[in-house]
Amino acid sequence: MNILTLNAGSSTLKYKLFALSEHDAADSAENVLTEGTVEHSEGEGLIAAAEKALGECGAWKLDAIGHLVVHGGDRFSDPTRMTPKLLAELRGLQDLDPLHNPTETAIIEAGMRLLPAVPSFAVFDTAFHRTLPEIAWRYALPHDLTDRLHLRRYGFHGLSYQYVSEKLLACLGRSAEGSSLIVCHLGSGASVCALRDGKSVDTSMGLTPLEGLVMGTRSGDVDPGLLLYLLRSQGMTAETLDDVLNHHSGLLGLSGLSSDVRELEQAAGDGNGSAALALELFAYRVCKYIGAYAAALQGVEAVAFTGGIGEHSPAMRSRICRRLAFLGLHLSDARNKNAGHEPTRISTDSATLQAWVIPTDEEKQIARAVSRLLTGG
Repeated sequence: MNILTLNAGSSTLKYKLFALSEHDAADSAENVLTEGTVEHSEGEGLIAAAEKALGECGAWKLDAIGHLVVHGGDRFSDPTRMTPKLLAELRGLQDLDPLHNPTETAIIEAGMRLLPAVPSFAVFDTAFHRTLPEIAWRYALPHDLTDRLHLRRYGFHGLSYQYVSEKLLACLGRSAEGSSLIVCHLGSGASVCALRDGKSVDTSMGLTPLEGLVMGTRSGDVDPGLLLYLLRSQGMTAETLDDVLNHHSGLLGLSGLSSDVRELEQAAGDGNGSAALALELFAYRVCKYIGAYAAALQGVEAVAFTGGIGEHSPAMRSRICRRLAFLGLHLSDARNKNAGHEPTRISTDSATLQAWVIPTDEEKQIARAVSRLLTGG
């Protein structure tokens, strides 16, 4: 069967057309008939790119279209075939994720409009974190407020965590049972996940993808009192503050230059102090979460890096790992520098805490989920 996957992220659109057997979602690259990535395009640009991909791939006989949807809220967890009614319900979650939801729903709508005979499925990033214990997902707010408004920590990057954790366990040569792992998905959007027995038990993003690490243009953790201060003292509206936190903060806000780690590393090498600070602050926040999750897990066997930054920036991995020697993580500079497109151990052989680079494949995870639905799995 032929399944087209569309993955609209914070700054990219990735699409892949898979040819899958009915019994396996196929791990080999030969099963990708065509693929593409559109970078640094937002909103209407991403939608136009998706429409172009739909047009090009529509020439093939498609059995289904699979869409990554970041936020499913309480309404959606399992992969779901989209109908106009369900799409309207999904659009109603826009306030929970104004950065992704409008674009994702528009792309699903485009698929249903341009290829009406091909079923469209939504696969949700939040689903993997349904295993969070209450002490990890509940906010310390009044019960009547949190329960009525469904205010909880949902977590994101779930498709990536599922794919990478399974690959990491295979690299370690062990089953999920009894395992304690930490996976860092570091990209324009960034988060960390603690996994016990292969299941998510804590993660850095919360009700929305704004909580947690410093990101490309998102602030990550900020004192709520600071936000109240801005609203009161600067006369900001909720919309203005939302824009500042989601689009003008993070690496971009710290550096005043760029949200792209590649550009910041070059600028830092040229002596730009603000760029250097942004990079060090990013790494410091990642280390804080790894340390916290090592405590939550009561020990950790391995740390994996994935995502655009996690996979492609040896310098950032080095900044992070050099702070984790106290946990037994010692980096091999040669392995770190040469980590490529395959899972690669970057820690030394003697390190008691292993570190790995595991390239993620959210598109393959989407295709697998859709394939199981189509075949009754």
